[in-house]
Amino acid sequence: MDTIFALASAQGKAGVAVIRVSGLRAKSAAEQLCGCPLEDRGMTLRSLRGSDDNRLDDALVLTFAAPASFTGENVVEFQIHGSVATVNAVLRALSDIDDLRLAEPGEFTRRALENGKLDLAQVEGLADLIEAETEAQRKQAQKVLAGDLGRLADRWRKDLIRAASLLEAVIDFADEDVPVDVTPEVLDLMASVMDDLEKEVSGVGIAERIRTGFEVAIVGPPNVGKSTLLNALAGRDAAITSEYAGTTRDVIEVRMDLSGLPVTLLDTAGIRETEDVVEGMGIALARKRAEAADLRVFLVEDIKTVDVQRQRDDIHILPKADERSCVDGAISGKTGVGVSELVTSVSDILSERSMGAGTATRERHRTSILYALQSMTECRAVLNSGPDMYDIAAEELHTAIRSLEALVGRVDVENLLDEIFASFCLGK
Repeated sequence: MDTIFALASAQGKAGVAVIRVSGLRAKSAAEQLCGCPLEDRGMTLRSLRGSDDNRLDDALVLTFAAPASFTGENVVEFQIHGSVATVNAVLRALSDIDDLRLAEPGEFTRRALENGKLDLAQVEGLADLIEAETEAQRKQAQKVLAGDLGRLADRWRKDLIRAASLLEAVIDFADEDVPVDVTPEVLDLMASVMDDLEKEVSGVGIAERIRTGFEVAIVGPPNVGKSTLLNALAGRDAAITSEYAGTTRDVIEVRMDLSGLPVTLLDTAGIRETEDVVEGMGIALARKRAEAADLRVFLVEDIKTVDVQRQRDDIHILPKADERSCVDGAISGKTGVGVSELVTSVSDILSERSMGAGTATRERHRTSILYALQSMTECRAVLNSGPDMYDIAAEELHTAIRSLEALVGRVDVENLLDEIFASFCLGK
């Protein structure tokens, strides 16, 4: 396999940059730049020189011997000064060495997967960690990267293998001293796994929202201060405001960190009856987005006057507290009255929902788990027909096992890998 190299830290000027090399020739390539032998595993300060013997930079050189490295191969990392010119000079020097090439996006991580250093779920966790913007996203990504989902999948798989082996023992050794009716034990093993899987399925939706962001829609009639409230929550002028009703016609989105949770605020068109075709299209879109959001904040005097279905936990507040003698239950984006209380309410609701997040975080995970559950449900139905149907029941269990193996990337994931690694930078 080729020896590859790339910038592992962010592009652009920085105090320090990290260049990673991985493969059979990693150590010899580093020794060529350093001009001296290096330990198989260690850290040392060396001057790097190019093929023309020009000094490139002083570097802290870290060596990792296979398999004790990120990729499972021999790895060398150069920590150098982070100017663009210095980074480019070292990358050029590496490209001049025979049998070295620039890595493809995500190729280091692909090698880690192929060498058993990470499973597919951990690769997805790493991608999520790189993209994490909030504390909740970081914590969730770290759980997946730490292998929590892989360990669960392995436990479920072992229980199902045990169940299948009991059935196959009866099939293969019917004349030997093997209990004929293993149905109760098989059902017990399956029940435990199915209970776990059903809990994971119920938590995937929340986990996905933590990963991609909760949507909170501000809903109400025209000219009640929805855009002003959005601007107050965002801390900037994200939406145009005016005294004219119907100023907002499209859905305006503002992404923010709300108590560690990723939240996208939606400023929707004022909902009312109108003969204006363009405004009507905006209102239809507003209604659709509001009803699909995770939470709605109704900014209106009488909530019954807004033709948007109210759902659990939705918040109703009165508009224009700055024009009222009594501000209880009211809010004003202009003066800030009630804004902090609204932020607290939204944060509390979403934080409580987040507690229901499972270890599985993606639609792919949900699909694999549902396939496994479907196969186990069919297996359970077949078992009720007695030992004569054990062969079919065992095959259903093997189908469920394959679904769980796909969950962590043991089977049928090559196309998926290309999609995942395309989102990685070269140095990952």
